[in-house]
Amino acid sequence: MRVLVTGGAGFIGSAVIRHIINNTGDSVLNVDKLTYAGNLESLNSVSSSERYEFEQIDICDQKKLKSVITRFKPDFVMHLAAESHVDRSISGPAEFIQTNIVGTYTLLEVVREYWADLSGDKKDIFRFHHISTDEVYGDLPHPCDIHESDMPLPLFKESTPYSPSSPYSASKASSDHLVRAWARTYGLPVVVTNCSNNYGPFHFPEKLIPLVILNALDGKELPIYGKGDQIRDWLYVEDHARALYKVVTEGRLGETYNIGGHNEKQNIEVVNAICNILDELVPKENSYSDLITYVEDRPGHDRRYAIDSTKMKEELNWAPDETFETGLKKTVKWYLDNQRWCASVQDGSYKRERLGTIPKGDY
Repeated sequence: MRVLVTGGAGFIGSAVIRHIINNTGDSVLNVDKLTYAGNLESLNSVSSSERYEFEQIDICDQKKLKSVITRFKPDFVMHLAAESHVDRSISGPAEFIQTNIVGTYTLLEVVREYWADLSGDKKDIFRFHHISTDEVYGDLPHPCDIHESDMPLPLFKESTPYSPSSPYSASKASSDHLVRAWARTYGLPVVVTNCSNNYGPFHFPEKLIPLVILNALDGKELPIYGKGDQIRDWLYVEDHARALYKVVTEGRLGETYNIGGHNEKQNIEVVNAICNILDELVPKENSYSDLITYVEDRPGHDRRYAIDSTKMKEELNWAPDETFETGLKKTVKWYLDNQRWCASVQDGSYKRERLGTIPKGDY
């Protein structure tokens, strides 16, 4: 198979590409704009493969997209390119509207034209896989807000109504709707996935887990929004990559699949777990947990996310390999062993080395 991955230099996209190159015979074209969070060093282990190639393209650039898709002739398109940081979407939503909505529309139109010209087995095989987030569903009841009951707390199902809370999640919800509309109106063969919070190696340091690890190592404060009781379902990124490949190759056309890690944790639990691992691996006089600082909560902060992955298990025989404990320890060890990578993405030297300049607004 020939797989075009948008956003392949990002955190999840790079994990998908590493999985495909290392575990299949497929060829991959990585299409990425290389914004501040895109890092080709995350693909160093596979970049020399004859089955891998890269094109620096903005998914809003219809002409370049059309050219590269016509040349590469993909069997699958896996669409991961997106702006994804909630705090950034609150302070500057325009970029999210442009990339996540306009970019998805542009890609859909280019792909629709390409697919319409296919014939035979190539057309029968083709599918467009749109990768989204559980944040489109809004949030779920929190244990602290529910009186004693024998009923289990609800989970996000594929049928859960959308109720996005932030500019980021609203832009992703919009892109989900566009993909499904293109399937229904034009017959484009699509599959959609919505995942829970990812973590693991190569995660950009603005996100909670890498931010806490690196701040702790530098002796900086570990900021916790509100009381830190917000609950997220944590999914190890390599488990997610396996799931995404399962869906694009084996999932039923037109279906949505929710992918979760089966690991509901309060943010404060996550931070304390990281501190405990660091206390064990790189001990210092005081516990790293002494650096925890509570800050004003984020506007519209969702209280709880939790995914029901039953459909993935029953239809595609997928389940996460990593527990939160094993995955988190692997993640902390990776950041300890890759301080140069962390420093280069934090100070922008990676961009200077690879591109000569830092794109405006990236750092």
